[in-house]
Amino acid sequence: MCGIAGKLYFDSSRSVERSVLDAMNRVLAHRGPDDQGVYCRGPIGLAHRRLSIVDLSQAGHQPMASHDGTLWITFNGEIYNFPELRKELEAHGVVFRSHCDTEVLLALWQREGAACLARLSGMFAFGLWDSRRRTLVLARDRAGKKPLYLYVDGEKALFASEPKGIHADPDVPMEPDLVAIHHYLTYGYVPAPLSAFRGFAKVPPAHYVEISATGDVTVTRYWRLAYRPRLQVSEDEACEMLRDRLREAVRRRLLADVPLGAFLSGGIDSSAVVAMMSELSSAPVKTFSIGFEEEPYDELPWARMIATRYATDHHEFIVKPDVVAALPEIVWHYNEPFADSSAIATYYLSELARRHVTVALNGDAGDENFAGYERYWLHQVTTRWDRMPSPIKAGIGLGVRALPAAGGVRSLPNRIKRYWPEATTEARRRYARWMTIFSPPVKADLYTPAFRSTTEGVDPLDVLLQAYALADTPDLLNATLGADIATSLPDDLLAKVDIASMAHGLEARSPMIDHEFMEFAASLPSDFKLRGATRKYILKRAMQDLVPHEIVNRPKQGFGVPTADWLKGPMREMLHETLLSRRARQRGLFEPRALYRILDEHDAGIGEWHPQLWTLLMLELWFARFIDAPRR
Repeated sequence: MCGIAGKLYFDSSRSVERSVLDAMNRVLAHRGPDDQGVYCRGPIGLAHRRLSIVDLSQAGHQPMASHDGTLWITFNGEIYNFPELRKELEAHGVVFRSHCDTEVLLALWQREGAACLARLSGMFAFGLWDSRRRTLVLARDRAGKKPLYLYVDGEKALFASEPKGIHADPDVPMEPDLVAIHHYLTYGYVPAPLSAFRGFAKVPPAHYVEISATGDVTVTRYWRLAYRPRLQVSEDEACEMLRDRLREAVRRRLLADVPLGAFLSGGIDSSAVVAMMSELSSAPVKTFSIGFEEEPYDELPWARMIATRYATDHHEFIVKPDVVAALPEIVWHYNEPFADSSAIATYYLSELARRHVTVALNGDAGDENFAGYERYWLHQVTTRWDRMPSPIKAGIGLGVRALPAAGGVRSLPNRIKRYWPEATTEARRRYARWMTIFSPPVKADLYTPAFRSTTEGVDPLDVLLQAYALADTPDLLNATLGADIATSLPDDLLAKVDIASMAHGLEARSPMIDHEFMEFAASLPSDFKLRGATRKYILKRAMQDLVPHEIVNRPKQGFGVPTADWLKGPMREMLHETLLSRRARQRGLFEPRALYRILDEHDAGIGEWHPQLWTLLMLELWFARFIDAPRR
């Protein structure tokens, strides 16, 4: 894992400033604490911060040049199949100076160009300067594990692992993109290719961007997850294939010259990864878990069950509500407004793991591959309701609205009441509405006329609807999984873990986003994933003799954080002071009347407003840190 950055002037007579590249490296130092380097020649400059994982010697120093010096690269990530690619290249006479994957990528690119991206298995983002073609190439891995931001204006292009790397150049403006903020208030994150900063963009997953020396920009997709043709296998065959593919994905991710371990939540995904690691490792696996004082959110007992089963070297940490003191630093690391509150737990989990290891595996993407979220089941159920006569649906609606609001936000009645208002909407749009934090009616009441006019005609639901269309399958469940894999997986889940881990110089590896494993999961019939009300059916069956049945059969808990309790308790004063501050009101985005109403109803226990309030809180903290404050 590393931090990468670079700059290209479109006027060949101009030279990139070494001071800018050094500043980029300084602001990205947390991503690569072990080494740094700069390549600067005329209008092109590349910067690199290194976290040494494979080949810890200076032979892996970056930016790195090809043997003939025509290619220069700054690379972030890991190519897990580089040993096989290296042997192939050596058979063709290529001689290597190091034992790292970056040099293999350079040699492969020199032979095949961008076509080599389809042959890479791993997580990566890189910037490559081709001096012969006078072209800067930016590329990102298939699932979007590693981030990459781009800024282009009439005279230059800049890129970096994080927006703050681009902002190290004083000539780049630091202004909010209000349309992106509109999307953030819908999803709790800014979906690619948008960025919260005006003029910035995210390089989409599974794409590469070519920028010519004169400023022409071309964006190309090199991979798409396919849900057809469907694999024709029995359940027993599917279980065997699943275990074989997961074992191989884990095995590849054990390659490291530094200590490694695993995040262990107590759910089936991370438990399956730890089981495979234990099978493949000669020493006890180091495992790391986070817990809370609030019992409904605490998964430590389940994590201990797996740790005991596999005799892991287990470590735990309890997150307490005094995290308020750490929020500004967390906001700084996340660069863009980010409302997934589990980022806090992931941040502290990464800090805990980094005390013991440099690499940690996790179970991310199990839900998206095998339909693990409750909303997938509800989506299927409400689709059946679409065929019911209107009088019956109206009667069901009356019954749902009469359900008692008891048992907390996670209780079944409250979850049904949350999803029901959208049940009569067209299936794909219904799902998109379920994924929203601020609904259109609430936004209409909350937005000022000025903010409303800025976002007029922009429907954030189009992000998910377009992802549905690109899934290219008539099966609704698989199309829904494909939409999530294209949106919330890279922009929420993977971004959350990348930022939290890299804030502490920790490399996080995710076996379940191995593209061959994902392609296998996508090819399975949808009823292998969701069988009645049983989610992750085939994964649970495949792991039933490796994971205790108590974990296999327990309801999904998720990596939640007790923000509802915190915002009514220890964080209440901070919440009010932040959202109602003079500076916040002067932004002119939200009607004070509407904010007061939401806060009053939240304090009185009327409705469940904590997701919206947390979203607004993180937005205002982002404004204060990135837009109001002077640059670091």
